[in-house]
Amino acid sequence: MRVQVPSLTLTVVSVSALFAAGPADWPQYRGLNGAGIAATAGPVKFGLKQNLAWSVAIPKGHSSPSIAGDRIFLSSYDKTANKLEVIALNRKNGKIAWRQHVPATEVEKVHDVSSPATATPIVDGNRVYTYFGSTGVVCHDRNGKLLWTAPMPTAKASFGSGASPALAGNVLLIARDDEGDRKLVAIDTATGRQLWTAALGGRAAGPAGANSGHATPMLWKDQVILHRNGEIVGYSLKDGSRRWWMSLASQGTSTPAIDGDTVYVGAAGSEPEIRDPVPDYATLLEKSDKNKDGIVDAEEFPADLAVLRRVDAGSTPGAIVMFKKFFEFIDGNKNSKVEESEWEGLRKMLNQPVTMPHGVVAIKLGGENDVTKTNLLWAEPRAVPEVPMALAYKNRVYTISNGGIASAYDATTGKVLFRGRVGAGGLYYASPIAAADKIYFASGDGAVTVIAAGDKLEVLAVNDLQEPIFATPAIVDGNLYVRTTGHLYAFNAE
Repeated sequence: MRVQVPSLTLTVVSVSALFAAGPADWPQYRGLNGAGIAATAGPVKFGLKQNLAWSVAIPKGHSSPSIAGDRIFLSSYDKTANKLEVIALNRKNGKIAWRQHVPATEVEKVHDVSSPATATPIVDGNRVYTYFGSTGVVCHDRNGKLLWTAPMPTAKASFGSGASPALAGNVLLIARDDEGDRKLVAIDTATGRQLWTAALGGRAAGPAGANSGHATPMLWKDQVILHRNGEIVGYSLKDGSRRWWMSLASQGTSTPAIDGDTVYVGAAGSEPEIRDPVPDYATLLEKSDKNKDGIVDAEEFPADLAVLRRVDAGSTPGAIVMFKKFFEFIDGNKNSKVEESEWEGLRKMLNQPVTMPHGVVAIKLGGENDVTKTNLLWAEPRAVPEVPMALAYKNRVYTISNGGIASAYDATTGKVLFRGRVGAGGLYYASPIAAADKIYFASGDGAVTVIAAGDKLEVLAVNDLQEPIFATPAIVDGNLYVRTTGHLYAFNAE
């Protein structure tokens, strides 16, 4: 279903023409066009006592810095005060230029490691657009004056909404891929009125509550490209109609990266290295049947049997997902017992070969309707990034997966050029960026690794900032900006 407002005119222009301050800026999530490529080189070695221009303590939030002219824009959430904010800082010295409270009737519920301030603001000329899953969109001018609001119901997404807004001409795009009310929303940037909404539909891929979409929409020609649970889809920018789609064995978390007529995306969720072997029923009985009655009841079901274990997760909440969480789903006849037929049926389902494309995939853009069998260029099922975007840079594709495992691929063929650890482990949430033949990876544990772009893995520096990093860094005019959970840092060019 699509709802259109005919009195508003949609104008599509080149995305690179949107930002008044020029291509050196970083006006949205992962910079111009979401490509993650800086116009200038950045520092390689830096830290709390090296090449530090300034640092400022800021409220927590996972949104990445957006930069236009002399301003940096962030969203934040103060849990103690239960307060959402949009914050603007002076790029020269880090001083706060303004901060505006965004009232929320209800703050959305998110995963323990997530934040209600995850979406990155996007800037066009004199306007700053900020999306919160709790409230909808707020639009300020560069000086902090509220221009309009576009209220939306509190998002009901598993783990939190996550997606940042996208911008095409006078159209702001919000992906609300939430349970129960999935829609793509187009908003007029001058007034905040809706141009159209398009129902996304749902593609359940497991137990209820596991199939929200969290990816940011990307733009290609006259289309909006969205990675969702179980598929990647091209929607018409004009009215939100569904143009083409490819089925994927994916949880729909990572945002697509577009280079030319190819989209690269991490379709995570089916890779073998994160799944424990599922024991047969006889083995389950041997371990768990304490009363020896030949069946496993709810009290006996093992608490340490994992559906998946994220690589190098440490004690991160939710990083290891246990079967016990899904006991009611496994217990088909609802007798509070797991019988042999139920368990073996589950094992059969989990052990079925994955037939849909999965892993790091490259897809040819264009086509109509179902392109699953026609537009897949290549796929690599190992070391798949769950949250970070891929980086397409100088005919190669770079990825970073949990454990600090970096991979590089030939962009055309998918040949693995290298794969190895970068020296900073843990979970990864930030996306890689590039500048002057250097690639930057920021770890959830707080280290920023810099490697040389090329066919071989060459680690140039591992810079420890001693606080977790969820936000993607930015590079403007040779300066590197990194948001940790407690600070925003600016590092000088060397």
